[in-house]
Amino acid sequence: MKPRTRSAAPLRPQGKAALFAAVFTVAVLCAGDVVARSYPFGPRTRSVNDLGNQYVPFHAHLWDLLHGRADGGLFVNWQSGFGAGFLPDLGTYVSSPFALLVAVFPRDEIDLAVYAVTLLKVASAAAAMAWLLLALRPGRWWAAGLLGTSYALCGWTLADAVYNPMWLDGLVFLPLLCLVGEWARRGRRPFLGVLIVALAWTANFYTAYMATLAAALVLLLRLWLGDLSRRQRLGAAGRAALVTVLGMGLAAPLVAVVHFGTRHSYPGRVRQFVPVPTEDLLARLLPGTYSFGTPAVFVGTTALLLALALPFHRAAPVRVRAGWTLLVVAVALSMQWGPTHLLWHAFATPQGGSYRQAFVLCALLVIAAWHALSYGVPGPRALGAAGALLALVIVVASGSERTTRAFTLPLALLAAAGALGGLILLGLRRKDGRPLAVLAVALLVCTQFGEAAVTSAADTRLRLGHMDDYAPWGARQRDQAEAIAEADGWPRYRTDPGREQTVGNDPLLVGGQGAQYYSSLTSDVLSRTLTALGGGWTSRGRNVQSLDNAVVDAIFSVGARVHSPPDPHQNWFQQDGSGVTVTRQDVPPLVTVRPHTAGGRTDLSAFGPSPYRNQELLLGTRVYTVPRFTVRTAAGKPPSPSDDGRPGVRVGPLPYISAPEKPTITGRCPAGSELYLWAPHMSGTARLADGPGSADGAGSGEALTGRFRSDQPVTKIAPMQRLGTVGDDGRFRIELSPNKTSLVPDGAVGCLDTARLRTAVDGLKATGATRVSVSDGTVRAELPAHSTGIAVVAAPRISGWRCATDNAPAVPAKDYHGLIAVPLYGSASSVTCTFHPPGLRLGTAVGAVSLTAVLLIGATGLLRRRRDRAGPVPVPQATTRPAPDDPTARERVTTAP
Repeated sequence: MKPRTRSAAPLRPQGKAALFAAVFTVAVLCAGDVVARSYPFGPRTRSVNDLGNQYVPFHAHLWDLLHGRADGGLFVNWQSGFGAGFLPDLGTYVSSPFALLVAVFPRDEIDLAVYAVTLLKVASAAAAMAWLLLALRPGRWWAAGLLGTSYALCGWTLADAVYNPMWLDGLVFLPLLCLVGEWARRGRRPFLGVLIVALAWTANFYTAYMATLAAALVLLLRLWLGDLSRRQRLGAAGRAALVTVLGMGLAAPLVAVVHFGTRHSYPGRVRQFVPVPTEDLLARLLPGTYSFGTPAVFVGTTALLLALALPFHRAAPVRVRAGWTLLVVAVALSMQWGPTHLLWHAFATPQGGSYRQAFVLCALLVIAAWHALSYGVPGPRALGAAGALLALVIVVASGSERTTRAFTLPLALLAAAGALGGLILLGLRRKDGRPLAVLAVALLVCTQFGEAAVTSAADTRLRLGHMDDYAPWGARQRDQAEAIAEADGWPRYRTDPGREQTVGNDPLLVGGQGAQYYSSLTSDVLSRTLTALGGGWTSRGRNVQSLDNAVVDAIFSVGARVHSPPDPHQNWFQQDGSGVTVTRQDVPPLVTVRPHTAGGRTDLSAFGPSPYRNQELLLGTRVYTVPRFTVRTAAGKPPSPSDDGRPGVRVGPLPYISAPEKPTITGRCPAGSELYLWAPHMSGTARLADGPGSADGAGSGEALTGRFRSDQPVTKIAPMQRLGTVGDDGRFRIELSPNKTSLVPDGAVGCLDTARLRTAVDGLKATGATRVSVSDGTVRAELPAHSTGIAVVAAPRISGWRCATDNAPAVPAKDYHGLIAVPLYGSASSVTCTFHPPGLRLGTAVGAVSLTAVLLIGATGLLRRRRDRAGPVPVPQATTRPAPDDPTARERVTTAP
């Protein structure tokens, strides 16, 4: 007899739909990248804008944390911004459960790891939507999978979110939150619902907020459409609200920290919302369109046709047709009206794209399409009406700049023909209808695959033409990382990755501990302090850059500095990106002791207009000579004064780059001093004529601000630059080659006395800490006995620092011109400063309350179920003994069981 084998249980329709959607989605994305020849399938980089500047570096830092190689921990990131709070960045960029996948990749394949995380998120979104559709209405599993792919590969994903992977968590959790609403409607799975809400708000609270609003709208419509009493509807809404509040409460420790981090960040630009024209909005429904500032609501032509057919599909109930159609229209209109636009974006105007909620409309279009198909394939009348509306959309959209006659319109017409043909074949009924059904499915699948892959490839190529892009990890980053690892001496001194940056967060990517830092949560105090010291920035002050200056290095204990040639990926004329070198400088320790100030201001308000005097204020010694100088135009004439209220003179651009006559700055400095030029609103090059130095301090005549241009309105400013050493006669002549009208400010030139700087450093070393230890959010320094004055930690005084001397209770740290300060009165021998992320205590309290409520509700439910399962206790019935004269008594007793 053969042994019986247990076969695996077949997949349920929801499982088949989810698996098909996930695999199909990954195939389309990879095919699009193959066509675009994009990384990892071609030579073109995919790291554009924030993907290269923020997301890849932050995932690299997460990799370092998971492997125990990071400088810092969850509370403080000591590698960026001279010490920045990390928990808000964690909650903003890498708190998604998917982000943990980077740990299994090699460190030098971090770009591939982020790509894999992106694929997994988009595939999960497709699977989640396919599962949701079958939960809302029964239907064909392959159709649910195809529409799930339509949602995951919507225009918002392909144009906006694939290079902002943190937003993709909202794409994943929107259908899951709708499932939570379904469970609440039916009174099922409350604890799983709480967990999903908590994960959604932990992964990315920004898009989770939008997804929660969308799920609430879907639930309200489902309650209105359902055959429920008023009491049942209120009960379901109450259960959903309770689950949502408890889930958000569990996520509160991280959400609260991000909220307070945003409050303390450098203010961004306040933009007035302007809705896009109707033709632009309709154009983005079509395949192959791309634009940064318009809503990307492409969902595939099949899904769009089905959604357009729903109002005319007579097989569907009138309330279903009206309800879903009105909801789609209402959400579309809400994207175009200022007050509701702010509501979708948590009452804060986005700094970048204005339509980050577009994935919500895409989800509703797909759900409407599913309702049309789940009641049967729309008939000829409904498909005819949908085709006419689609034709109208194409005609109106043809007037938009987002469409092109040579690409967009032919692609849209071809996709419309394929989708209409597939739906017509699917609706035909014959005795032997299977071949037609197979042909219909094949046509629909091929149509969606083709238009989505082509749209993905087009968006990838167009992004490279519209945005800054950065090379993936390569030889340049490897050489920098090796040089930094060899020079590293943290926490005795810092090692700065250098002025010639590769991305906006080089310290996170290649190591070291520098000033460079780019985040949506860059602190206000860091940006203002470095700007006052002559630093440069981009992204309106949120991307602060390294400042290659000997005085600033002494202030912040930068004992080693990496020097790299310009990145060849950013500079086509730079053929070689190798040649990384390291220079060292004797610097004070991380904690120094300064004298008490007699009633003077020690906050940021003490800074003046001159960065040279501001550096001296923090150093505590006069080391610069700020000379008078003369500026002349290329024609040898005095330049015009500034016309925008800023002190200084204007110099115009050269007619061509090699023009023999150039604007000049001339003056006198002490012989042998180092010459610095501070021109934050200049764009071009500068060099010390007939001198050993140039704009990069290496004698190569490199651009002063070629990669850090200034513009109006100001989004970037150039940092102070060292131009070389003044000759024996003390005279200097600086040649300028501006490529646009630039400003030379008053006090632009500074002459550094290096001997005085060495004397100042020796004095700070003599009175500074004898030993410094740093662990995550704690800095401990041992001081010389009987130290008096102010102990200053070379780190920005961001909110959350508390300090104590010896065993005294900790108090909020003082401010010493933007740095952490602790008063000393002669009795302390040590100082300890600890960082407490603002909002963590409040968030933890809210989380504890939510967790307690969840446990109490769970315990109550468990007791109720046990009581119900046990049932009522049986009570034995009383029996009556027969009378002695009863003739049947003996018989009844003996026959009793």
